[in-house]
Amino acid sequence: MSTLNLRTRPFDTDRWVRDFFSPATAGDWRTPAPRGVHPAAEITKDGDDAVVRLELPGIDVDKDVTVELDAGRLVIRGERRDEHAETDPTGANRTLREVRYGAFRRSFGVPSHVTGDAISASYDAGILTVRVAGVHAGSQPQRITIAK
Repeated sequence: MSTLNLRTRPFDTDRWVRDFFSPATAGDWRTPAPRGVHPAAEITKDGDDAVVRLELPGIDVDKDVTVELDAGRLVIRGERRDEHAETDPTGANRTLREVRYGAFRRSFGVPSHVTGDAISASYDAGILTVRVAGVHAGSQPQRITIAK
C-alpha cells in the first residue's frame, strides 16, 4: 500500500498555535494581522420567535451597523472603526493589540414567510438583539418514511 503526501514543507505546530490563538497577529507575533471582525452570535428560540444576539461592543450602531432582510437571509453588516488610527497610524505605540477593527457581515437563513415587518432590532450594553417574529410558527417536526 502506498500513500501520497501532498505536504511540501514540514508542519510548523508553533506557528499554527500562535496564528490560531492570537487575534492580533499572523505568522510572526510582531506583525499586525489584516484580519477583520467576526462578532460572536447566539440564536435562541423564544416561543415562535427567533432571537439573534451579536456581541458588538464599542460600535456606533446608528452609523456603522445595518440589519436587512435580503432574499430569505437576515443580513447584519457593520464596521468597527479604529479610533486611534488618526493619532497613531503605524500602531507603533501599542504593545498588545487584541481588538480587531474592520468590516463584518453575518447572515442567517429565515423561512420564506418572514417579512421585514416581522423583524425588530435593539442595542444595549454592547449587544445587538434582533428578534424575528413567527419564524417557528406552525413548524412541527415531520417524520419521513424511508422507502425499502
